[in-house]
Amino acid sequence: MNLSFWECESFFANIDLTVIGSGIVGLNAAISYKKKYPFKKVLILERGILPSGASSKNAGFACFGSPSEIIEDLTKQTEDETFALVEKRWLGLIKLRNMLGDNNIKYENNGSFELFTNEELFNTCADRIPYLNKHLYSITKQKDVYGIADEKISQFGFNNVNHLIKNRLEGQIDTGEMIKNLILLAQQLGIILINNIGISSIHDEGKKVRIETLTQNTFTSTKVIVATNGFAKQLFPHLEVNPARAQVLVTSKIKNLKLKGTFHYDRGYYYFRNIGQRLLIGGGRNLDFKGEETFELGLTDTIQQSLENLLKTTIIPETEYTVDYKWSGIMGIGTNKTTIVKNLSENVVCAVRLGGMGVAIGSLIGEEAADLCF
Repeated sequence: MNLSFWECESFFANIDLTVIGSGIVGLNAAISYKKKYPFKKVLILERGILPSGASSKNAGFACFGSPSEIIEDLTKQTEDETFALVEKRWLGLIKLRNMLGDNNIKYENNGSFELFTNEELFNTCADRIPYLNKHLYSITKQKDVYGIADEKISQFGFNNVNHLIKNRLEGQIDTGEMIKNLILLAQQLGIILINNIGISSIHDEGKKVRIETLTQNTFTSTKVIVATNGFAKQLFPHLEVNPARAQVLVTSKIKNLKLKGTFHYDRGYYYFRNIGQRLLIGGGRNLDFKGEETFELGLTDTIQQSLENLLKTTIIPETEYTVDYKWSGIMGIGTNKTTIVKNLSENVVCAVRLGGMGVAIGSLIGEEAADLCF
C-alpha cells in the first residue's frame, strides 16, 4: 500500500514510541508514557478493528484470585511469588478504577463466589481460609476477605452444588466501556491509534527500531513496546508465552434471574456472571488444552455444549433462555502466572503473559513497560 506524503509525515514520521497492540496493556503503556512525556509522539498499532486478543472479549471479572486458584498457584510458585501477583492484581484494579472512574467502566462490587461439587477440594480450600485471609489482609487491609457462604446456594437456585466460598472484595466491569474510555483518554492526550495494521517484523537497529507491516510499509520508531500478549510468539518465537483461547456465550434476558456477582467453578476453568438480567458463561479450556492453544478465534461444539450443559444442569436449571451471543478471545499463558515485562533488546520492550487476569493486572503491566522506555 502506497502512503501519501501527508500520511507518512503526520502518522509515521518522527515516532518516539510505538506500541504494538491496543488492548488494556498497550493503551495503558502509551498513556503512561505520554503523561510522562507530553510532547513526544506516541503511536499505537492494532491489527484488528478492535483489540484482537482478550481485552474487550473477556468476561469482565474484576478479580484477583479464587481460593482454589491461589492454592493451586502455591503448588507451582513460591508463597512470595504467588501473593506478590495477587497484590499486583489488587493494585492494578485500584489503578484502573481511579484512572477511568467506576461509572465509566460500570464497576459493581457484588462479590464473587466459588462453587464446589467436590467435597475434597472444598475441604482443602475451607481449611486454608484463615491462611488466605491473613495474606489478603496484608495486601488489602480488609479482614475476612474469604468466607463460607453455603446459605446462598438455594438463594441462587443452583443444582448439585454442595458449597460456596465468597470473596467479598471482587467485582465486575463492562470491558467494552473500559476499552472505549481508555481509547478516549489516549486520544485526548494526543496519542495516535491506527487499526487494521498488522506487523510482520521488528528490528532494533541501535538508534532506531525498524517496523515492517503486513501491508509492506516500513517506518522507524525510537522505542517499541510489544503488548500483543497471546500473539507475542508470532513476532518473537522464543518468548515463553502461549496462546490460550477462551470461549464465551451470553444468554437472552432471563426473567427473575437470581444470580448477581461473579462466579468461579472447577478451579476457575469455568466462570460466569450476570450482565443485568443476562447470564454470561465462559471457559471449558481444560476439555481440550492442546486444541485451545491456538491463535485462531473460533468456537468448538465440544466446549460450547459443555457451557450450555453446565447452565442447564447446575446454574439455571429449568430456566428458559436462548443464546444471543457467542465469541472467543486469546489469552497469553505460560508454565507459571508471572508476567513477562522486559527488554527484548535495547529499544524493544515486551509486556505479555497476563495469565487470564488482564483486567486486574493490565494497568500496572502497561505502566511497568512504559517505565522501561523512559
